[in-house]
Amino acid sequence: MLNQSDKRHFYRMMVNADVQLLINDPEAGRTVDGICRDLSASGMSVDINEPLEMGTLIRVRLESANNSIPPLDATAKVMRCGQESGEGYQLGLAFIDMN
Repeated sequence: MLNQSDKRHFYRMMVNADVQLLINDPEAGRTVDGICRDLSASGMSVDINEPLEMGTLIRVRLESANNSIPPLDATAKVMRCGQESGEGYQLGLAFIDMN
């Protein structure tokens, strides 16, 4: 149940799954591999090895462990990028569109 201290509109589900991020830039055209740490209806948190600029548009692909459930394929925007430890970075992604 949501209370006054919880400002989120959607609950977060803790996840530990491989995710691919395709940078939506014709010049870059590259893929970054990461680990999805949590997932909600509006976005996700992803650990990666390099920083991405806030506002960067990316395409997210998260494979399903069950063949009867399609993979998550979405367009997202980088809302936050913070250095975690050493060479690791944590992204906060907001979903813009489900593909």
